[in-house]
Amino acid sequence: MWNLTAYWRGLPLKPQGIVVVLAGFLPMLAIVAMGPAVPTLIAHFAHDPDARAQVPALIGAPGLTMAILAPFSGLLVDKFGRRQLLLAATAFYAVFGTVPLLLETLDQIYVSRLLLGISEAVILTVVNTLIADYWDDKGRKNWLFLQSLVGPVFGGLVGLSVGEASKLQWSAVFFVYLAAIPIWAAMMIWLFEPKKAEGGEASAALAVPKTGFPWWSAAITALVTFFAAMLYYVFIINGALAFAEVGVTEPDRYAQLIVVPTLFFLVGAVLFRILANRSYALQLGVFFALLGAGLAAIGLAETPSAMAAGVIVQQMAAGMAVPTLLAWTHSKFDFAHRGRAMGIWTAAFFLAQSQSPRLVHLLDQSTGSMQGAFLTAGLVGIVAGAVGAVIALALRKLPQAIASE
Repeated sequence: MWNLTAYWRGLPLKPQGIVVVLAGFLPMLAIVAMGPAVPTLIAHFAHDPDARAQVPALIGAPGLTMAILAPFSGLLVDKFGRRQLLLAATAFYAVFGTVPLLLETLDQIYVSRLLLGISEAVILTVVNTLIADYWDDKGRKNWLFLQSLVGPVFGGLVGLSVGEASKLQWSAVFFVYLAAIPIWAAMMIWLFEPKKAEGGEASAALAVPKTGFPWWSAAITALVTFFAAMLYYVFIINGALAFAEVGVTEPDRYAQLIVVPTLFFLVGAVLFRILANRSYALQLGVFFALLGAGLAAIGLAETPSAMAAGVIVQQMAAGMAVPTLLAWTHSKFDFAHRGRAMGIWTAAFFLAQSQSPRLVHLLDQSTGSMQGAFLTAGLVGIVAGAVGAVIALALRKLPQAIASE
């Protein structure tokens, strides 16, 4: 068993870590906060014939902007530094997030959500860059682990609060973006501009690139991230449709069935930390294998309880997803190129968010059912897991072969 007190004492730069973890939740609010408010928003704009289509589109609008603009935000990070960009983006986040309180039409709110995505692209790019800047490899994994543990709890509390507040006022969801103000103040106090340094330490000026940008590494990490996120969002977006095929059609019944399985997200975060010192090929292999097995189990389930068991496995993989992909990507880039790399990573992840529903729709049509789509996606994930395991085994044998020559 881990000694959590000793673990906490072993985390360097605690104030900076807490602020970075909190700032990393701001982009998540764009999805988590809006979900429970969708019925209330549709009811308020019932006079608009397109409300049932436009209101759900508000959720994905920031992700679309992030996918397009994140690589450019990465360029700005490497050129102008981290701290000032993060402060500016967080301030605009509070403005664009709350401005719908003053707007009257869905079209106006949609535009504000696109502008919010610009701020989120910069915030997520800088936050993921600072995780690598402030800490060495061990420290990064510790803070990514902590972020993965706290995230689901934070998201659940936000979702519950928004659901209750939306009963009182249709626009209550937009007040949640005021959370950026105290986080901005904490950034002003504790965050500092890092510089390339050994041993995870940081000081106050920017490094000058000595080599060209490693485009090959960027392409590999982006492709794997895009592929992983496409599978990651299969259940998040289409889970209710899969459960409907085994007779669960009531939203409250669906929520009851998945509430315990989703707690296994935390188990996945712990699994990431356990495997953190193993090869990245093995970590990715385990992640893909679990994700594929969970999706395939959902696809093969004949009863709601069997499908919920599949969700348990899928959620374990979901808990590994972001920290595993980020830690691997961090390891591929030095300080001078890290901002651009994180911009490309962010773009790949959120582009997958927008394209995963299209993929699932095509699989649904070709297989004749949503469960068929889940099974197909699951088998692809299992194959990817096997490839990761083979690569991990080959890398393990390579030093032995060299030593024997």
